Amino acid sequence: MNTDLKTRTGGQLLVDCLLNLGAEVGYSVPGESYLGVLDALYDAKDDFDLIICRQEGSVAFMAEAHGRLTGKPGLGFVTRGPGAANAVIGVQTAHLDGTPMILFVGQVPRKNRERGAFQELDLKGLFGSISKLVMDIDDPARIPEIISRAYRMSVSGRPGPVIIGLPDDMQLEETTANVCQPINLTKTGPSNEALQQLTSAISTSERPLILLGAKPSQWSQTCNDHLKNFVEKYDLPVATVFRRQDQFDNGHPNYVGVKGVGNDPALEKLVSVADTLIIIGAEITDIESNGYTKYEIPNPSKNLIHLCSNHDDLGRVFQPNLAIVSDYEELTEALSNLSTLNKAPWSDWVKKARAAYQSFCNDPGNYQKADLTGIIKWLRETTADDTIVSFGAGNYTQWVQRYYGYTKFGNQMATQSAVMGYSVPAAISASLLYPERTILAFAGDGCFLMNGQEIATAARYNTKVKFIVINNSLYGSIQMHQEKRFPNRSIACELTNPEFDKLAIAYGIPAKKVSGLDEFKAVYTELDKVDGPCLIEITTDPAIVTPSIMLSDLRKMS
Repeated sequence: MNTDLKTRTGGQLLVDCLLNLGAEVGYSVPGESYLGVLDALYDAKDDFDLIICRQEGSVAFMAEAHGRLTGKPGLGFVTRGPGAANAVIGVQTAHLDGTPMILFVGQVPRKNRERGAFQELDLKGLFGSISKLVMDIDDPARIPEIISRAYRMSVSGRPGPVIIGLPDDMQLEETTANVCQPINLTKTGPSNEALQQLTSAISTSERPLILLGAKPSQWSQTCNDHLKNFVEKYDLPVATVFRRQDQFDNGHPNYVGVKGVGNDPALEKLVSVADTLIIIGAEITDIESNGYTKYEIPNPSKNLIHLCSNHDDLGRVFQPNLAIVSDYEELTEALSNLSTLNKAPWSDWVKKARAAYQSFCNDPGNYQKADLTGIIKWLRETTADDTIVSFGAGNYTQWVQRYYGYTKFGNQMATQSAVMGYSVPAAISASLLYPERTILAFAGDGCFLMNGQEIATAARYNTKVKFIVINNSLYGSIQMHQEKRFPNRSIACELTNPEFDKLAIAYGIPAKKVSGLDEFKAVYTELDKVDGPCLIEITTDPAIVTPSIMLSDLRKMS
């Protein structure tokens, strides 16, 4: 029996539990509703870094990015009411992308609950549909129990966010409860019978294809390496799904592209004619299924094999012929250890698919003075293999997705929910975790100003982020959709922007504005020597919508 009856406040016990679970960093906007926790964190300054952000949406984005990169719950601390409401965008992102996160929300004192107290908010009503668990801790003695549950739930099965409310008075109430112990997670592996069914299905196929897209927090470079061995043994073509591009070496001869927004028409045809689809990790959403029209519902005519880490993602729309639920490292190791296939009659098909992908990536697309294609390709050739690239949402992302390839896992930070404002806080979180690595944060002008104030956070912590703002003074993707449906009638898309280079300088960050490839090369080379963050603004032509679409093309469709 543990006889340690140390008396702690609820705030102190919470912090001690987090430290015992291995937490080292959290993201916050301070608030008067969790002063007890803040006071406890003051005493833990040597063991726990509390990163100060400028808006609670960024707190949640940074916590999500932390969970995505580490596989451990990213921790956020926000105040009640408006603080919690601001954080919703990052919580929804963690929910949709399956990222472990624990968001701690200060709450009104227990005696004032449901009285309409200052900034009172129903957390279950706000977060219930986008979180794995939402609960208040009313008794400080239950902190170890609830925090242990929150950690395990956040990372298990389909990872996701957990919301924990911390009543103001509970944080100051004393308890002798013991600190919780580290969590040992359960791993599952594929059965021999399931593996035999998988190999039999592949061997009887004519055109098998892997679609890869696991939750990033559950994948690893080890998974990449094991999967590569399996792919080579069976000579299988591999396409990654939307914003999961770094889960397989893009330079490998069996890699054939990205099934997502703006993908190669040749890949679209490849997916259509494949007779066996091996889905690893991915959810088949409207993006991967062309608005749920590409395959028959609920039973596709193709042989559908779905391998993932949890039951929740299976059969939501499309019912698989074979389903395997397994931890990804266990799964990919088992695949890697399978015997080599004697004959792969689809080898020429794979080579043609690879050639089409290379042609797509080398096609410069619509040329403009800024030459975004040239800039992205030059950055890929110039930066290190472990460079982390973040981006949010907007048409500018199509250049980044098409022309910046990856050889290692953990280098692409972009959400499948395609949320604006993500790239800046996510890049800062990445740089705090990996200060030795190059971090490129791409953002359109609209995307940047969603959370651009966080460059103050980048400056405060001297993060090594290179912010690249692609400015066409438009909400370009919205204009694109409007022009497709209502030619020459786009509205509410034109933007009046600051001079982004001067804005960054006002924050104390070196910055330059460029309008072409040669100018970009010179400026990047100069700013690459800066010991800290920097910013480059690229002015682009609003008439060039994507690498493949001009504004005039859209208007001709009417």
